[in-house]
Amino acid sequence: MTVKATGFDGLIEIHPKIFEDLRGSFLESYHHQKLKEWGIDYAFVQDNQSFSKKGVIRGLHLQVPPHAQTKLVHVVWGKVLDVVVDIRKNSPTFGKAYYCELDGRRKNMLLIPEGFAHGFAALEDSVFFYKCDGYYHPESERGIVWNDPDLNLDWGISEPIVSEKDMKLPIFKEFVKQMS
Repeated sequence: MTVKATGFDGLIEIHPKIFEDLRGSFLESYHHQKLKEWGIDYAFVQDNQSFSKKGVIRGLHLQVPPHAQTKLVHVVWGKVLDVVVDIRKNSPTFGKAYYCELDGRRKNMLLIPEGFAHGFAALEDSVFFYKCDGYYHPESERGIVWNDPDLNLDWGISEPIVSEKDMKLPIFKEFVKQMS
């Protein structure tokens, strides 16, 4: 495994070593001790998986304290554009977005710490998998609308498929006011 800094405190890309031969391939998708050596030490308690058709945008989602979650995400198969927005008010990257293409062939991962709103766009039909260090708590669920004009996110999708729930999320400015 190799770890790549992103320029956002705590947000880390992880690239596993893939062993391939004529039979197929093998990789370690999670190794607590190796990650701990890089300062990544979370007790993951819940795994989630979703299937999204090409063109689907999910997000931007998060849970607020005391039920905030750190997530370790990757694509089992397919390809997504993963998008996170830093919502930590005292962070130098507050209100900024980070983009990462997660690919089922490369098996790369993104560690998303608490304090980030998260979403993704399915660039292909995709199975998306994430480990969480906290349980889903519906009352703590929040979000930011995917097409916020101030964030001006580029999802890489010309005709997105977005849930009614996600289309009703507040814009970033309203989200920040609600969190004050």
